[in-house]
Amino acid sequence: MSHVDRIARISGHLKGTENTTPQAAIQAQPCSLGDSSGYERQNAALDDVVIVSALRTPMTKAKRGGLKDTTADDLMGVVLRATTERTGVEPEAVGDIVVGSVLGNSSQRAVECRMASFYAGFPEVVPVHTVNRQCSSGLQAVASVAAAIKSGFYDIGIACGVETMSQNPMSWEGGMNPRAATMSQTQGCLMPMGVTSENVAAKFGVGRDTQDKFAVGSHKKAAAAQRMGKFKDEIVPVSTKVKDPKTGQEHPITVSQDDGIRGNASFESLSKLKPVFKKNGTTTAGNSSQVTDGASAVLMMSRREALGRGLPILGVFRSFAAVGVDPAIMGIGPAVAIPAAVAKAGLSIDDIDLFELNEAFASQATYCINKLGLDESKVNVNGGAIALGHPLGMTGARCTATLLHEMKRRGRAARFGVVSMCIGSGMGAAAVFERGAEVDSLINASTASVQGHLSKDARV
Repeated sequence: MSHVDRIARISGHLKGTENTTPQAAIQAQPCSLGDSSGYERQNAALDDVVIVSALRTPMTKAKRGGLKDTTADDLMGVVLRATTERTGVEPEAVGDIVVGSVLGNSSQRAVECRMASFYAGFPEVVPVHTVNRQCSSGLQAVASVAAAIKSGFYDIGIACGVETMSQNPMSWEGGMNPRAATMSQTQGCLMPMGVTSENVAAKFGVGRDTQDKFAVGSHKKAAAAQRMGKFKDEIVPVSTKVKDPKTGQEHPITVSQDDGIRGNASFESLSKLKPVFKKNGTTTAGNSSQVTDGASAVLMMSRREALGRGLPILGVFRSFAAVGVDPAIMGIGPAVAIPAAVAKAGLSIDDIDLFELNEAFASQATYCINKLGLDESKVNVNGGAIALGHPLGMTGARCTATLLHEMKRRGRAARFGVVSMCIGSGMGAAAVFERGAEVDSLINASTASVQGHLSKDARV
């Protein structure tokens, strides 16, 4: 192409159009070089709290599964060590480890978690503490770490959850204050969780067939996810010992997958199970969450810290809400907490692409989905607690891991996700996470030494 031809082509891009109307006075001209307007604008801030790792142990049946003889500190030690080894984050760089736990003796569990940090190679300068907001304890740990990072208390923190329901069964210790019988709310706080499930089913008309069908769906989705290897990125295998109940002998094993999933579950088989909590009731062992053991860990830091370390970002923590409800129907908690958390994030329910809604009971999960008008194809796409299990203190952090790994697989098709659960004594909790345009996927890009006439959006 001659110089004259080049000048003519450039002039063609610069000259105005023949149409001189105000609307057509300025027009975009084709350009093969592109422009910064073609880059997606990101609403990212360096002080965003981001998640760079979310791991968990397998979840196994309490008193029968492969983790039944594994202590809470050993479970915690496994996920803590895996977190630092897989990310390369130095243990001494962690500002705090916050652990959600429900059933373990408060003081003893706090000491066990401190011991777990030493097992995992953390130095004594790294502090540890526990939190207990019943079934949302793991999610509360995530929210607590996010708040601390946002407040500038530290740049890196680990939110965890652990429960050994084999060794710490649900029970009430000590006497009962007689005043508890004088108020309906306090009486509701003391109701067995299964009774609150029956209350939700009766009050809101969630029938037995509906609950059993929901439970079958949970198992089918979880079985499909397990076959496809969807849990592999979040699960850390646990090498431990299991004791033979007859001989007392210990045998070494490695547990690498959840053991409560029943891919062959059917409506016919579940419909044969008898109600557990109420005569002629609807809540059974088949449409309730499984009692299980497990631990999880979520590594969080500021975006500035993650970028400086070149760590890929799984998601951004956007908001959290915990809201109280009538203790007698505590299962409705997510129906109140989800709208609150979504509103705090400046979003609407329709903006959410995926939901991890803890399936404490099919009755309450069904109610919450219907109440909020959720698209069921977005809810618990890999199954929920009915199939996977509900180790109380672990669940919130586990759901966070499952959600973020699924959002990663879906890429831009899943920008916003929610984790939520009901809470014993009458509450609900929910958190909103963002991926989509808010992650930094090109962390392996090489640094340019000179400007080189790149777009003004290019970072050098």
